[in-house]
Amino acid sequence: MPYLLIVTALWAFSFSLIGQYLAGQVDSDFAVLLRVLIAAALFLPFTVWRGLPARLLGGFWLAGALQFGVTYLCLYRSFHVLTVPEVLLFTVLTPLYVTLFDDALARRFNPWALLAATVAVGGGVIIRFQPLTGEYLTGFLLLQLANFTFAAGQVLCRRLLQQYPVSQPLHHYFGHFFLGALLLALPSFLLFGDMQRLPHTALQWGVLVYMGVFATALGMYWWVKGSTQVSAGTLAIMNELHVPAGLLVNVLIWNRDADLPRLALGGAVIMASLWINRWGRARLASAQ
Repeated sequence: MPYLLIVTALWAFSFSLIGQYLAGQVDSDFAVLLRVLIAAALFLPFTVWRGLPARLLGGFWLAGALQFGVTYLCLYRSFHVLTVPEVLLFTVLTPLYVTLFDDALARRFNPWALLAATVAVGGGVIIRFQPLTGEYLTGFLLLQLANFTFAAGQVLCRRLLQQYPVSQPLHHYFGHFFLGALLLALPSFLLFGDMQRLPHTALQWGVLVYMGVFATALGMYWWVKGSTQVSAGTLAIMNELHVPAGLLVNVLIWNRDADLPRLALGGAVIMASLWINRWGRARLASAQ
């Protein structure tokens, strides 16, 4: 849980930084590519290539392509048609995808995890619901694809680490995750990137470097590591905490207005979903 909480805080800042300094100013494909390159460069000195299960490495390449490649290419594009609050609103469905994808891989159905994830989604909706304007349908579809691939990638990494325990520590092969992300990030920039919209201020470069090191490299590493220490239901709910966390960053850093009673109520509902998940797990365990 501590790893997931730390990453939630890191990613809460990411939404605001993208919306404030990068969206509409810096080419989104370049932003994604640079973040992946920075993360890959940090892990490659530790990366081993032999002595690991082929399915483990192949799965990490696939998870990287999904969880960072597809997810972040869609996320950045959504900022062209959505505001930061709208982006936060449309990402509330991620817990449902996590729960359903984990159940599909395990060939089971856990109603308590799905119920807890649904309650967490309800908390996110309470916090972020507002009338929508503009081209929100395009943004909604982009973010549902991002939500699904982000959920699929993290569940896949979690199950791979459970099914293929190895003596090597995670940082010795986590570089393969970002190499998989490069399979999509690099061609996307070469095909669709706009060289006229590269970062042109030190602040923009600084934001991208910060996000590459902390939100991407360390964030993804800690998230995957933390995902193995909790249940799938808890992992699903933790995907919802970025909503109140992202809103708090908007309020505290950018002095944006917020409905604090709604924030408190939605946050309480999300926390209640953790209790529902724990209670449901205990009931399932006692029934076996």
